[in-house]
Amino acid sequence: MHDRKPKGHEEERRKERSFVVAGQSVSARPLAAGLYVVATPIGNLGDVTLRALETLAGADAIACEDTRITHRLLERYGIAAPLLPYHEHNAAAARPKILARLAAGEAVALVSDAGTPLISDPGYKLVREAAAAGHAVVAVPGASSVLTALAVAGLPTDRFFFEGFLPPRPAARRARLAEIARIPATLVLFESGPRLAEALSDLADVLGPRQAAICRELTKLHEEVARETLPALAARYARGGETRGEFVLVIAPPSEDAPSLDDIDGLLRRTLGESSLKDAVAAVADATGQPRRDIYRRALALVKGGDAD
Repeated sequence: MHDRKPKGHEEERRKERSFVVAGQSVSARPLAAGLYVVATPIGNLGDVTLRALETLAGADAIACEDTRITHRLLERYGIAAPLLPYHEHNAAAARPKILARLAAGEAVALVSDAGTPLISDPGYKLVREAAAAGHAVVAVPGASSVLTALAVAGLPTDRFFFEGFLPPRPAARRARLAEIARIPATLVLFESGPRLAEALSDLADVLGPRQAAICRELTKLHEEVARETLPALAARYARGGETRGEFVLVIAPPSEDAPSLDDIDGLLRRTLGESSLKDAVAAVADATGQPRRDIYRRALALVKGGDAD
């Protein structure tokens, strides 16, 4: 009697392994045991892949950040599967339970609220421990806000550096920007709406007049891409630009033909002889495309008669 109950439960579960596309029910085969890292849409639910749907429908359970958000996707496509909360606040406790399911021969899908898992979420620890335990780890690729923003920004894509979220405190944020300022690659950042204006002000000050794109609500109804220099974007949002939604910032790399420090110092000496410190710094920063913060530091050293280095 004990053996027949699990068998009946498994038969019932098999009936649920399906998804609906364009009003048609599609069967999904049960998956082999392992962890499946599944990308989900970043906004438009129509961007989910057929393979992702088949994987979610065939999984024994789905580990997700917010069960409410994942439930909306599953409901849209007629998928019935148990949802397991897995996020930064419960990861330490939830991870052993998911690993136990894998050890028992189950197929578990890992999803984030939007896009590809492991990007700015705790999923990598689960992947690391699943792989270390000898479980199969399978990627099911799809949408990514990082790549989507790069595709529409109109900036170099041959080399890029993903920074994620900058520190929320101004001093720490500016310090981090100074560290990544010389990376010879397009920068991709995440930022929240409430902090966007302050972050743009620091970006303009530290990185100078680089070209940039602010990508808001990508793939959604109110998608918007603003392409200007960092100072222009900072001024725009200082005046009260729209800050609702999700933001990805894409920033051009440093200029390849950046002037030497000797060139900058020579230009500063000439300009300081004709104008105030403030005006000289502004003029040299505009002329060289270098961060105003760096120009100001060198100008101060020159005025005091010291070494700018």
